[in-house]
Amino acid sequence: MSAEPIVMLKAPPLPYYLGSGFTEYEPGEQHPNRKSLGFFDLLIVVKGELYIGENGREWALGEGETLLLLPEGEHYATKPCDRKTSFYWVHFDHAGLYGEEPESGHIPQPAAEQPFANPYSVGIPKRSALADPAAAADLLRRLVGLSSRSRSDAYWKEQGLLLELLELLEHGEKGELAPPPVRLAERTEAYIKQHYRSDLTNETLAEALHFHPNYVVRCMKARYRKSPMEYLHEYRLEQAKRLLVTTAWSVAQIAEHVGFRHAPYFSGCFKRSFGISPLRFRKMYLN
Repeated sequence: MSAEPIVMLKAPPLPYYLGSGFTEYEPGEQHPNRKSLGFFDLLIVVKGELYIGENGREWALGEGETLLLLPEGEHYATKPCDRKTSFYWVHFDHAGLYGEEPESGHIPQPAAEQPFANPYSVGIPKRSALADPAAAADLLRRLVGLSSRSRSDAYWKEQGLLLELLELLEHGEKGELAPPPVRLAERTEAYIKQHYRSDLTNETLAEALHFHPNYVVRCMKARYRKSPMEYLHEYRLEQAKRLLVTTAWSVAQIAEHVGFRHAPYFSGCFKRSFGISPLRFRKMYLN
């Protein structure tokens, strides 16, 4: 399977479930031609082969393969099915920004602009082979089964199952099947978040992760487009923003708590990053 792009959905808001179903085609039948539906159409093939195109690109989807069609795209069959074919479809909306990124191992994550923001970019492969077909099939059966339930009974379950399905697709793309450099970058990120208050260096990170410092740096830059020390620096400043709003601690106390040795240096870094001093930032949110 050739490399496919990643469809990035920026959250918040979260994707919103619209509907789902199960379709079977006999030989000679084909997917309808449609355009500008206004919502995402996720296809998951269970049996046979589905021939479909979007905006000049074409795919032959086999058993256990998925394809995410875009809201503004033109979707059409490239030829009829040549054998009995069955697939699930899931329609969902996303009111936030979205776009396609090359499959480069990099999932760009937005920075928090407010002290309590929790931005995230959901990365769903345009086309993929399911890493766990049994788990996906169970989610899809339950999701489709809810269509016969009352709206009040089904609503929250439907939204939750959609998010579980998208999580399964995202993790299948970057989880156990991800290349070793990607897994190391994510281990490095987790280690930084757990130990950001400590005196971390590239060398102490490498020792803790059992890899050469230069290799850890290369993996982080490939995955997050920043070195471990750049990631650490930004994470410390984000934690400081929250403490400025949630505590009455002095700037010096906050600087020390998040890992800066000297308050003046912390204040300078904060202003260079956010264009405002720590005290002025605090006054924006506190009376």
